[in-house]
Amino acid sequence: EENGHHNKRLKRDADEEDGENKKSPKRKIVLLMAYSGKGYHGMQRNVGSSQFKTIEDDLVSALVQSGCIPENHGEDMKKMSFQRCARTDKGVSAAGQIVSLKVRLIDDILEKINNHLPSHIRILGLKRVTGGFNSKNKCDARTYSYMLPTFAFAHKDHDVQEEVYRLDKETLEKVNKLLACYKGTHNFHNFTSQKGPRDPSAKRYIMEMYCGEPFVRENIEFAVIKVKGQSFMMHQIRKMIGLVIAIVKGYAAESIIELSWGEEKVDVPKAPGLGLVLEKVHFEKYNRRFGNDGLHEPLEWTEEEEKIAVFKEQYIYPTIINTEREEKSMVNWLNTLSIHDFNSSVVGMQANHKNSK
Repeated sequence: EENGHHNKRLKRDADEEDGENKKSPKRKIVLLMAYSGKGYHGMQRNVGSSQFKTIEDDLVSALVQSGCIPENHGEDMKKMSFQRCARTDKGVSAAGQIVSLKVRLIDDILEKINNHLPSHIRILGLKRVTGGFNSKNKCDARTYSYMLPTFAFAHKDHDVQEEVYRLDKETLEKVNKLLACYKGTHNFHNFTSQKGPRDPSAKRYIMEMYCGEPFVRENIEFAVIKVKGQSFMMHQIRKMIGLVIAIVKGYAAESIIELSWGEEKVDVPKAPGLGLVLEKVHFEKYNRRFGNDGLHEPLEWTEEEEKIAVFKEQYIYPTIINTEREEKSMVNWLNTLSIHDFNSSVVGMQANHKNSK
């Protein structure tokens, strides 16, 4: 009898080793991701639509191949409670994207996942989180950057050689004065599609927005605009920047920013997606509540900052710079600004304003 029991136990131990992956419990975690978005149709996966490749297609495939999730979880992402913090658009990169999901915590998990990812997508960090954590709902704010060649701010009446152009102090001050107009809560219905002026979800809160000092790469001068907000709608940041460029270049009046909060439709141009990068997502409330409870770590990534900086220098900035040089996305877009009819919206609004008076 003892022998029988012993044999059963040996068999059970062997089975457990054999199917260790199947048996190990799943845990809720977050992954810190960085990626260069060129050639991808955004972050979010469209199951069943294979012609538009997304970042999540490659991520899910790596999670399955490394043994973190069973294959059927790849088909139905709800099974692993998957949630991305931000849906980045087509061509947009990220240095600090966060996804939450349930995985088997296998040994050397980051190394194994990264082994199955292309080099321009990396998992840079992992932390355990509470069971009910959802990276989209628990996020208080998101910080994006937008890297652009400074000749975008050259006045339309000046003949500009792209490689020779350098941004002067007065123009940079004007850019920052205009960007500061976006701070606070405004109705951004004119900065996205499919939202009417009375849709409450078009109201968004912007905490900060500014353009940093310019720098030269590959003979072209670039600058980086930073924006931190609670949340952003599709194309919102690109349109916010597009409108400021149109004003600085002399295509539109400064008053158009103020007018765009109103109910009238304003023709707001959308800057190219190339320079946009999701820099960081913020979980301040979650960190206050769970960050020091002894069980969970705060969702801060100070130890990973160096890895993030290296990834940006290696993959994100060169992609933006080389694509700009080869495909001239900013130059081509700037040539379309003259087609936009900024005056009709302003004139229309002024007429309406008089009538209402």
